[in-house]
Amino acid sequence: MEENKMGTVPVSRLVISMGLPLMLSLLISSLYNFVDSVFVARVSEDALTAISLAAPMQLIVSSLGLGNAVGLNAVISRALGEKNPKKVKDAASAAIFIAFCSWILNCILCLAFARIYFESQSGGNEAIASYGIQYLSICMLASFGQMGQWVFDRFVMASGKSHLFIFTLSAASLTNLILDPIFIFGWFGLPRMETAGAALATVIGQFMGCLAGMLINKKWNPEIPFAFTLKPDWESVREIIQVGFPSTLVQIFTSVVNMAMNAIVITFSSTAVAAFGICTKIQNITTVGVHGITNGLIPIVAYNYGAKQKERIRQSIRYGILYGGGLFLIFFAVLESCPGFVLKLFDASDNLMNIGVPALRILAVAYLLSIPGLIYQASLQGLSLGKESMYISMTRQAILPLVFAFILKWFGNLNLIWVSFVLAELCGIPLAMMLWKRKGEKQIQF
Repeated sequence: MEENKMGTVPVSRLVISMGLPLMLSLLISSLYNFVDSVFVARVSEDALTAISLAAPMQLIVSSLGLGNAVGLNAVISRALGEKNPKKVKDAASAAIFIAFCSWILNCILCLAFARIYFESQSGGNEAIASYGIQYLSICMLASFGQMGQWVFDRFVMASGKSHLFIFTLSAASLTNLILDPIFIFGWFGLPRMETAGAALATVIGQFMGCLAGMLINKKWNPEIPFAFTLKPDWESVREIIQVGFPSTLVQIFTSVVNMAMNAIVITFSSTAVAAFGICTKIQNITTVGVHGITNGLIPIVAYNYGAKQKERIRQSIRYGILYGGGLFLIFFAVLESCPGFVLKLFDASDNLMNIGVPALRILAVAYLLSIPGLIYQASLQGLSLGKESMYISMTRQAILPLVFAFILKWFGNLNLIWVSFVLAELCGIPLAMMLWKRKGEKQIQF
């Protein structure tokens, strides 16, 4: 088997070369979610609040794809490092089988819980509930494209061909961007579908991304052969789930926490929920640098773990923190200096501006502090230490924000709710460093 670049290219160049295509792809993905909200905001504030409330349930949907993606990325990259082509093929086909099962599970969850969820979260506002049920039902029932796209995107990442990722995501993003206003506002003689139109544009885009990913892998990624089967290699299924399940569990738990956080925030006003949703969309864009680095870091660490190159693993972590922090500082400066300009993109009312400006400034600090934790999480995943990565994620993203928010809400100041995220990230940094030293370093003592 030909030597893979993840074992030969200097680490300082490898981390950024693997990360940059992913950053661009994640930026495109975040932008189409961002634009989704910009268009929906022009329908009404109730519609914007509805898709903000839908976000926790969408996290549960994507958590199934994420867990599969994290697992297959680590398992396949390690098999490539070990020069084991049979294991690569078995793992790839197992990942497609898991994606199919994930879609079936999403359909069951939608039919069982979508209506109940919105009726409990909308604060008695029937317009918000109606908008949300339409949006969420379409996104969940037609999530097969999203589940497939997670798999095919990670195939190219696992083999070190992260530049191909941009083509699959561009297919999804451009389709969504074109169809969004057409379906939402009813252009070209189509009916005005509002939030249902936004959901329809999203799932069609995901299907196009899945199709593009399948074709690109077949043509340009021969290192990872794959086929759909209902009789996968069960050992590969077990390994993928073992590595990826902690990521799924963290995201599900984070979703539950977001539901609880929305329940806290809505006691101040429904506009506060809309502001929180906008901040989340902005976070997705402004943190593309560090997330591009972390997504590229997992296969680098996994490959060099399989190849027993411990110094390259250590170097990749150092450069990951350096590059991730440097890239975010640009966005940090924008969020701190002109948050009002960003909020105006969402046609923000005066009330939304009053809530959103301090929220963005406070949360920007939390985003900056999250970078070391994210890098160590990705590195532990690359070593198949999913449980330890989960401990970091659940602490800084779920448990501590909710604990601090419940305590601080009694002061009656909404801004203190945003401070809870800053405090959580401050506590997460020493935990991440400790777990890496105790578990990660031990794992690479070959």
